[in-house]
Amino acid sequence: MSERESTTILAIETSCDETSVAVVRNGRDVLSNVVSSQIESHKRFGGVVPEIASRHHVEQITFILEEAMKEANVSKDEIDAVAVTEGPGLVGALLVGVNAAKAVAFAWGKPLIGVHHIAGHIYANHIVEELTFPLLTLVVSGGHTELIYMKEHGSYEVIGETRDDAVGEAYDKVARTLGLPYPGGPQMDKLAHEGEAVINFPRAWLEEGSYDFSFSGLKSSVINTLHNAKQRGEQWSNEEIAASFQASVIEVLVTKAMRAAKEKGVNRILLAGGVAANRGLRKTLTEACEKADITLTIPPLKLCTDNAAMIGSAGTFLFWDGKYADDRLNGQAGLMLK
Repeated sequence: MSERESTTILAIETSCDETSVAVVRNGRDVLSNVVSSQIESHKRFGGVVPEIASRHHVEQITFILEEAMKEANVSKDEIDAVAVTEGPGLVGALLVGVNAAKAVAFAWGKPLIGVHHIAGHIYANHIVEELTFPLLTLVVSGGHTELIYMKEHGSYEVIGETRDDAVGEAYDKVARTLGLPYPGGPQMDKLAHEGEAVINFPRAWLEEGSYDFSFSGLKSSVINTLHNAKQRGEQWSNEEIAASFQASVIEVLVTKAMRAAKEKGVNRILLAGGVAANRGLRKTLTEACEKADITLTIPPLKLCTDNAAMIGSAGTFLFWDGKYADDRLNGQAGLMLK
């Protein structure tokens, strides 16, 4: 049996507010994927508090690791390498995962692999369906909005990115303005399906030919619309605001993704990141890809949010390429994808 037919990776993800450990075989077979969410701890603050997130990771990581190994029913001797998210993310949170991975790799005598968080989100799609190239990935999450072109495994060309707020961040800020509970994205998506897009909020196309994104102006427009309506004694329902906001976001995301796919000559698009769970985005992008005869892959909801299985999938290819880290591996909050 060749190395590529018998690779088992222990993976750790602690970049934000989920503590997750998974065991992944051959990059696609998820033997376990244990996730401990901290949403309830951060809800009262209206967002993730880095210090609290780090403390929760410290408290949970050992138990989650033991549970993942038990659920996968594997021994340490069957593990070929330990992969961990090294960035980007909250530096304190990253350090918990990185140091746990370093300790396990040292104790078990296994290679250590540092994985980029966004590469993990991309490879969540590989778990669903084996990747074929070239392809384009639309990454949409609380901290990232990017269009990434890939010619082969491990080759990432960022052709578009946000210049201000990430799309998930914009969702949460508008949700907070509407008085919705954290996390705001799912709440906004739910309301959008109950209302009509009756307000023509701006679409930020930026300069001609640009694949970059900008959502700060849209966010400000929503706030100003609510403020002006209050002064005039008018009222928009939360459902109408959510539907109108989401219509603007989705039109820009899908239009730029489809234009980039045509320019790059790809017939495969991946959707990745926490906002990939958005029903409106999934539906509109699916329809656009069907019309353009482009294959679209979207992970199931459990693989859209942060999880260690996606890190194990991406880490498998790094392992096969011999791209190991050493004991100098560190958490990097602003790690670039390259």
